[in-house]
Amino acid sequence: METSVVSVQPSASLVRTTHIVYALHALGLALGAFGAATVIGSFLFGWPSIIAVIINYVKRGDVRGSWLESHFSWQIRTFWFALLWAVIVALVSAPLTLVIVGFGTWVIGLFLLGVWAVYRIARGWLRLNNGQPMAA
Repeated sequence: METSVVSVQPSASLVRTTHIVYALHALGLALGAFGAATVIGSFLFGWPSIIAVIINYVKRGDVRGSWLESHFSWQIRTFWFALLWAVIVALVSAPLTLVIVGFGTWVIGLFLLGVWAVYRIARGWLRLNNGQPMAA
């Protein structure tokens, strides 16, 4: 017996909120790309992304059962996985700076992490623009 999942149609204001969250994350990334900070540093510790994650958690219950729920999970996971990987890059690179190699691993690691974050935000925002949920 096949069960169908009933999906709640989100309101226009929740769709707009999801766009705003992507815009805040994109602003955080752009501030890092065009400012004095690193892309990933600005994404993780800049006010736009922090506000975006707070909005995600506050509005998460409102999108439950709709296709926007996958976007909220995508945005939250992007932020926390970026933080986790930044900590790993730091833990691996910090001791290696004693032999100079760590500076290279730090720069390369943070660059790749920044590219990954840009990809995740861009991919999610494009799917939202097309009215599509994020794949699990």
